[in-house]
Amino acid sequence: MAASSSAQSTTNPQAVSPGDGNKAASDVFQLIQAHQEKAARLPPVEEIRTVVDHNLRGMLSTFSQKHEGYPSGSMVDFACDADGSPILAVSSLAVHTRDLTANPKCSLLVARDPEDRTDLVITLHGDAVSVSENDRAAVRTAYLARHPNAFWVDFGDFQFMRIIPKVVQYVSGVATALLGSGEFSEEEYKSATVDPIAQFSKPVASHMNRDHAEDTKLIVQHWTSIPVDFAYMLDLDSLGFNVKAGCGGNTFKLRIAFPRRAEDRKDVKTLVVEMLQAAKPQSD
Repeated sequence: MAASSSAQSTTNPQAVSPGDGNKAASDVFQLIQAHQEKAARLPPVEEIRTVVDHNLRGMLSTFSQKHEGYPSGSMVDFACDADGSPILAVSSLAVHTRDLTANPKCSLLVARDPEDRTDLVITLHGDAVSVSENDRAAVRTAYLARHPNAFWVDFGDFQFMRIIPKVVQYVSGVATALLGSGEFSEEEYKSATVDPIAQFSKPVASHMNRDHAEDTKLIVQHWTSIPVDFAYMLDLDSLGFNVKAGCGGNTFKLRIAFPRRAEDRKDVKTLVVEMLQAAKPQSD
């Protein structure tokens, strides 16, 4: 590869030297930073509430009863109830169930993108309490809406537990650095609303990535001025969408703001079409 580049540099005056490459990467980074600082996004507490609500799995940490003084961790499925409290379906045979029965204090760690350690991570601290018999039917319906194949919730050794949030902390990595880090109280977290457009993330992103990947790239190039080589939609909300993009061999995540707030799913399509039309070269 190095020999090929060297040969090319002797015949092509536009070949990029290592120094030029470093400058180009620096220029792209500056474009990314400038764009991200201005890109509209949800208020932090609303973004956190939305991410937790649309997630399905997290790391549950409990106080170990077997190994006193040490934490214990388990990967668990969950669903959120109306006020954002995570609902767990737990078996009496599970270690974490015994831990929670003895000491209800726990935490649930939720990653926006479990495969990307540079993205947003949320830790909800709270107390786990058993769901009452009066609430069980409604909680079961809510849980199965998110986990339709979880037939085991009706087994005799299973019960539902609700984590009552006390403090919700968040830390943003490089991918969402401008979101920062901080924490919210139980009242702040529960009073925040889930963004109504985020529920359409999966079908819209799947459609765009499958049928309109070039259009997404064109939109990102136009609205960010970053010469990306590719861009795949990850998720969206009422103020815009997030993409994973690449440029010059580097990959990164970008926030792309809509020209205005999206009102419903149909309006998302209208906004994307408007952004694409603005991005396409205008014929005379």
